[in-house]
Amino acid sequence: MELVGYARVSSAGQSLDVQLEKLANAGCIKVFREKRSGRQAESRPELQAAIGYLREGDVLVVSRLDRIARSMLDLATISDTLQRKKVSLRVLDQGLDTTTSEGKLMFNLLGAFAEFEADIRSERQRDGIALARQKGTKFGRKKALTQAQEERVRTLRNEESFSIEQLCERFAVSRSSVYRALQGPAGD
Repeated sequence: MELVGYARVSSAGQSLDVQLEKLANAGCIKVFREKRSGRQAESRPELQAAIGYLREGDVLVVSRLDRIARSMLDLATISDTLQRKKVSLRVLDQGLDTTTSEGKLMFNLLGAFAEFEADIRSERQRDGIALARQKGTKFGRKKALTQAQEERVRTLRNEESFSIEQLCERFAVSRSSVYRALQGPAGD
């Protein structure tokens, strides 16, 4: 059984020193480290290298759960990969250790709570968006052309035979904006 550490900070200006000390004190001989955002698994090559390095019976050690995963889905994916490899996870600051039955239970409970919290947050966000829409808030990118400009595009195209390219140049917009304007007002 080998203890393999993983340490990560989000930006180059941050220091790994505290995490590296904790991992060394925990007995990690090999430590994978990186300074990059944890938002996407693809952007963490050292985490992927650590997981690839681990063998059956090894333990992946991290200082905090948020160093290894940024979302419940991400954590579940990593956890599933570790379980398939028969590798345990030890999280020092939260006292999680999946080599024990209690640690597995605690890990699953934390995962369930995190998922519940994400669901509640998502519901609040949906409610907030619905309320904002009721109050007239528009979401998305601002239209390239005003309603008056769209009407002018239609007039120039239909009555003065302007080409699509001429309309794009005249209004400084893309072809798709011109085509949308030519389709007419929303709801036609």
